[in-house]
Amino acid sequence: MGKMTVYHGSHMAVEQPQIIKGKNIKDFGPGFYCTIIREQAERRAKRYHTPTVTIYTVRMDTSLKILEFKEMTEEWLDFIIDCRHGTPHDHDIVIGAMANDQIYNYIADYMDGIITREQFWSMAKFKYPTHQINFCTNAALKCLECSSSEEVTR
Repeated sequence: MGKMTVYHGSHMAVEQPQIIKGKNIKDFGPGFYCTIIREQAERRAKRYHTPTVTIYTVRMDTSLKILEFKEMTEEWLDFIIDCRHGTPHDHDIVIGAMANDQIYNYIADYMDGIITREQFWSMAKFKYPTHQINFCTNAALKCLECSSSEEVTR
């Protein structure tokens, strides 16, 4: 992986990213989430009063422990379930599809035993592509360099 541009949608510009640890557990655990899909970052930012997209240049440090899911697989699903249960992992960066609200509802139904794994996979179709990169450690955050930020129209 070389140099790339990523986006973070929020209520303000985030020039100095930080690891976010909170009670709202995300797909790939605590960290700082970005995407290569600008429209996805804009959709997230538009949830806020002052929707802002911060743009970063990323230079991946190949010495870091990076886990990449190139597609939605059994391993991807199990990893998200573990992270959503609060199970820690030792990756510096995790990359893959995002379990958007619709997909997460299916995951929750599977976790609660309402649907089977086979039913999950038959329903898990994205309406549009999603992507996320979670920078999970302070070492991973060093790969990010803030380029600019822009307020977006709601």
